[in-house]
Amino acid sequence: MQCKLSNLTGTNTRSTVLSAFLRTFGRLLLLLVLSFALFAWGGKVNAQEQDSPKTDGAISGTVYLDGNNQPASQVAVSLKSHEAGIFRSVLTDDGGHFDVQGLPAGTYEIRVEEQGYEPHRSTAQFDGTALRLELRLTASGAPPVPANAYTISVRELTIPWKAQDEYRKGLERLAKKDQNGSLSHFMKAVQLFPGYFEALYHLGIVHTNLGHLEKAMQAFQKAIVVSGGRYARAVFGIGYVHYLQGNAADAETAVRRGLEIDPNAADGYVILGMTLLRLNRPEEAEKSAHEALVRDPNMADAYLVLADSCARREDYRDQIQDLDNYLRLDPNGGASKRVLEVRAVARRILDRMQPRD
Repeated sequence: MQCKLSNLTGTNTRSTVLSAFLRTFGRLLLLLVLSFALFAWGGKVNAQEQDSPKTDGAISGTVYLDGNNQPASQVAVSLKSHEAGIFRSVLTDDGGHFDVQGLPAGTYEIRVEEQGYEPHRSTAQFDGTALRLELRLTASGAPPVPANAYTISVRELTIPWKAQDEYRKGLERLAKKDQNGSLSHFMKAVQLFPGYFEALYHLGIVHTNLGHLEKAMQAFQKAIVVSGGRYARAVFGIGYVHYLQGNAADAETAVRRGLEIDPNAADGYVILGMTLLRLNRPEEAEKSAHEALVRDPNMADAYLVLADSCARREDYRDQIQDLDNYLRLDPNGGASKRVLEVRAVARRILDRMQPRD
């Protein structure tokens, strides 16, 4: 008897995969995300009903120019949490300070960009109260950044308030597993602001959850078009739809294209790992899962890929360890029940394999 976990990275974990992807740009509340649990594709939102998060915390800090330790004034600082559904972008003051209020708890990606300096990217775990950061920019020596480099940041400031409100309501409905309700709000957001690629992306997520794969594909494709091909999450969405349709080769091509756009997207590597398992390339899948964990050590779904890989080579001891890591990170995730069942079977097999006195 063999214990395989392929079902966990297949259709039985569709909600899980959808959760992680949105987690990794999930439940996003204002200006974006991302759902694969992997795809925590509905962004950890599909795994279980959750109450609206408290939003009374603050992340603040100072940006310095490395070398002379001078404060970096009027520099764009972006905070994004796929888990909490938040995207905020602010400019530092003359002293290099920034302060973002009204934030819920979650894992935040912090990005800082300035002409003549290497882009800064880091992650921080925020408990929902207060977090103080010190960020440093390193001179790049590269040519000046084109004048239109901050197009997306400026665009976020132009999205009508009503469109943002509809988008927020859509995310709230999605968090409560109200697929049709969220669909209505996302559609209104797009009607109010046709270039709202985050809303289009989430339309694709909802259609995927509902099994409307052709409509999901159309929504993801449109999100790519209106974003100028810069929104990697939508490209991952197309890859995931191909995966669900059984087109593993097309899925691999799409996901790798998305990783060219955003090589630090942990969820992209998880989807790639799932796809490589379907293509019977477990060693490559395992490598992809490790790439995901390098970028996000809390990416629980990467351990499902690793567990599947272990099961294929009948390494039940490591399989159990990977399943335990998943349960540690996401004890109430969409795949948790199945993971516990598979773990029990793997444990029985391993016990029978142990030498008896």
